[in-house]
Order: sequence, then C-alpha cells, then structure tokens
Amino acid sequence: MKHLLKERFSALLTRLKDPAQWLNGRRLRRFLGSIALVLLVTLIGLPLEIFLHPTNLVMLYLAAVVVTALYLGRSAAILASVLSVLAFDYVFVAPRFTLNVSDTEYLVTFLGLLVVGLVISNTTAVVREQFQAAEQRERNATALNLLSRDLTVAVGLDEMLQAVLHHVGQTFKREVVVWLPQNNHLIVQAASPGFRVDDAEQNTAAWAYEHNQPAGRGTEILSHARGRYLPLETARGVLGVLGIEPLDETTLLTTEQRQLLDSFARLAAMAIERAHLAEQASQALVLRQTEKLQSALLNSISHDLRTPLASITGILSTLRESESGRPGEQEPGSWPANSLDPATRAELLESASEEAARLNRLVGNLLDMTRLEGGALRLSIDLCDVRDLVGAALAQLGDRLNQHPLRTAIPQELPLVPMDFVLMVQVLSNLLDNAAKYSPEGAPIEVTAQIVEQGSKLAGPAVEMAVFDRGMGIPSADLKHVFEKFYRVHRPDGVQGTGLGLSISRGIVEAHGGRIWASQREAGGSIITVALPLHASSPLQETSRND
Repeated sequence: MKHLLKERFSALLTRLKDPAQWLNGRRLRRFLGSIALVLLVTLIGLPLEIFLHPTNLVMLYLAAVVVTALYLGRSAAILASVLSVLAFDYVFVAPRFTLNVSDTEYLVTFLGLLVVGLVISNTTAVVREQFQAAEQRERNATALNLLSRDLTVAVGLDEMLQAVLHHVGQTFKREVVVWLPQNNHLIVQAASPGFRVDDAEQNTAAWAYEHNQPAGRGTEILSHARGRYLPLETARGVLGVLGIEPLDETTLLTTEQRQLLDSFARLAAMAIERAHLAEQASQALVLRQTEKLQSALLNSISHDLRTPLASITGILSTLRESESGRPGEQEPGSWPANSLDPATRAELLESASEEAARLNRLVGNLLDMTRLEGGALRLSIDLCDVRDLVGAALAQLGDRLNQHPLRTAIPQELPLVPMDFVLMVQVLSNLLDNAAKYSPEGAPIEVTAQIVEQGSKLAGPAVEMAVFDRGMGIPSADLKHVFEKFYRVHRPDGVQGTGLGLSISRGIVEAHGGRIWASQREAGGSIITVALPLHASSPLQETSRND
C-alpha cells in the first residue's frame, strides 16, 4: 500500500511538471466548467435583480452548485460553492464590485449559502458517486460476462487466449500478454502487437509464476517492470501468467480495476485449465481408439492368417501321413491303404498353393498399409496404357475371376495416363477381387474407362476407371466407410477379408492426386470409380519407389 501511494504521488508530480498534460486533465476541465457555470448564473442574475431581492438570487447559486455536483464532481462543486459566495458578494451586495459588506446581515446569508452549498455538493456528489459506482459494477459484470461467453464458445487454447487478449486490452486500454510454461520455461503464448518483451519483463513474469504472487508495475515486487503480472491460478496450481502494459506510463490501475483484472485472470485460468483437460481427454480418446483399432487388427488378422495357415498345415499333415505308407507286398498297380492317389495329391497341393497365395496377399496388404501410413510409399510416374493396366490386373488375379464373365469398355482413342503402373495394377486387382468376392457365381463384372473433361471430382480433366458388379451392393450407410481401415460390410454369406484392400487402394490413388469413391448400381450391385488426373501438357516428375 505504501508503495502504491508513493507511485501515485510520483505520477502526480509528473503531471505537475508537464503543464500541457495538466491542462488536458479531466480535473482541470471540471474546475473550468464550475467557474463557467458560476459566471453564467451571475450573468443571469443581473437582469433578474430588478424583480428579485438580492437574497433570493442565492437560490440560483445553489442550483449551480447542485448541477456542478451532479455532472462535475465533488471538488468542482466545492469550488462552485466558494465562488458563488464571492460572486454574490462582489456583484449583488452593496457596496458593489467589492468584497466589503455594508450590511452585516449578509454575513449570515454568505454563511448559509456556503454551508448549504457545501452540504448539497457533498450529498449530491455522494449520490452521483454511488450511481457511477453502480454503473461501473454493471459495466464490469458485462465485461466479465462477455469474456466468459467468448471463452465458453472458443475452440482450442489459441482461440481462448485471443479472446483474453481482446477483452483485457479493450477493457483496460492496455497491451496484454499471456505466458505459459513449456519445458520448464515460460514462453509468450499470445501477446498484443505492441507488447514489448525483454529480459526484465521475462524475469518479472517468471517471479510471479514461481511465487504465485502479482509482480511488476503497481506492486512492491520488481516494480521497475513496465508491466503488471498476475499468476493464472486454479485448483491444479499456477498454469501461467497474465501481463498488462499501460499505453501511458503515468496511468495506474484503480482499486476497482485491479479487482476486475483479478476476475479476468481467474476466468482466463479456468479457460486454460479447460483447454488442457480437453486436450488430455482428446489424447485419452485417441489412446482408446488406438487400443480398439489394435484389438480389431489382432482379431481380424489372427483369424484371417490362421485360416490359410490351418489349411496349409492340414494339407501338409495329410501328405505326410500318406508318405508314411511305403509300397511293399501289395499287388502291382495297387496303393497302400493310407496313401493318396495322384489326383487327390494334386488337388491338395493346389489347395495349399491357393492358401499360400492368399496368405501372401494378406501379409502384402499389411505391409502396404504400413508403408502408406509411414509415408514410405514413393511413386514412379510414367505414361501408361489403361488397356495394359487391365490386362496386368487380370493376369495377377489368375483363376479368381473364372466364375465371373468379364466385360470391358475401354475406348481405343483413350490417351496414355500418368501413373505408377505397378501400384495402379494393385489397385485395380483389389477392386476386381472385391467384385468377385461379393458377386454371386456367374454374375458378370464390367470394367470401363473414359475421359471426363468437366464434372469429375477432380479440378481438371481426368480419366475415370470404374468396376461394376452385380452383387448385393453396398448399403447407403456404408458407402462413406468402405475405404476405412479394417471396415467391412456385413454380409450374411460371411465373405472373408481384412478390410484393407479398399483402404490401400484409396491411399495409392490419392498419392497420385486422384479420387476413389463407391456408389450403388441400378438394379443391384456396386460401382467403384477411380479418377486420375491428366497432365499431358505438364512435364512428368519421376521418383523412385522405395520398396
């Protein structure tokens, strides 16, 4: 308190040393207004003197004192009371235009005018100050409500801090800064453009943070600092520091303003705490989702990998048991009872080969997804023929499309398309394999390609390749999810798969700058469309693929 009084006295001396600042002060303007009002009443009283006794003119001066107290404050009203006595004596009491009094009865009038004026000025000023205090409390409550509203609707820590800067700066007409701890050091998280940060301010803010006490300007701690720093404290401890720096070094916060600033600091601290809690909740949600994803991965992969492994193990066991019987005393051309005939052996070996290929595809999909998510996938772009792409995909699928007639509609004039041929073969193979798995036996599968100049989901001209099937189709609710990892459309026939094929395809297509989407086909079935951009007029940038 002693330090605050000393600083206010120093500020007053600064004003007195600067005449321009003193002449522009509010108090001087109020005094000048008080003097002008007394002069106005005196001028009004001169013509009224003909009709009124001089004693009655005292009421005009009392009215001037009341008006002064209402609008100009207590000090100006006291000055008006004293000037009213002097002006009445000088102008209206004989001998006129002197301060001498010939009739001693006027001394009572003077005393009454002065006492009543002082009482009225004090009472009116008290009422005025109470009214102003009520208005100020209302403004403070409004400011707090506005800040609370903006902090409530703010999303994220940065938006909250910007709301704090705006409201504190607008309410107190000062530059504002918010310091938050990071790696055991305070850093400026948000600041007004005009706030100046130097070592002195840094040290003052650090002291306020470490000791949980206000520091800087207007306090007894590190008062040489330009700014005043308040710790942002909640039940969890000190979360940061709020600092303000005045635009005019001679201005100080009033007691009421300091209390309001403390309220602002408490709101800011609660908002920062809420942002931290929201971030922790988000991290916890991510961890739960990660655990859920890992669980789904383990469940899906363990089942899908175990099935071909069990089939291969069973076939090998059967073959091993068949080899345990050796030809001995049997008749020529006969086989032991536990041996297999050549046709059965060939069928078992073919089954083992298919299951091994299936296992290889599953592991390949997992590796591809890992490369996509890790950013290790690199494109080797070249101009490629779409017809060659379809042929290579069919060759890769082998016998998996034997039960489905394939129809293609690819124009002869289709230009070469910039793409990574190997990766796009994998995309088309995944789409054709899905179409075969989810279509009934004998249902045809169609592959089309066309140039789309306008209306594509890409900004410029593109080649759209589409795979049509006549299966049960993808439900509307699943259309936007089928390209997510491990997402599978539930089917009553229990089609097997990991749910990675379409997700991998989307990653490869988007790496080309293209788009892939699913839609329903009229009369049943699904359509998976791939759009790749055409850059025939642009030089192709080739990069090597990191396998």
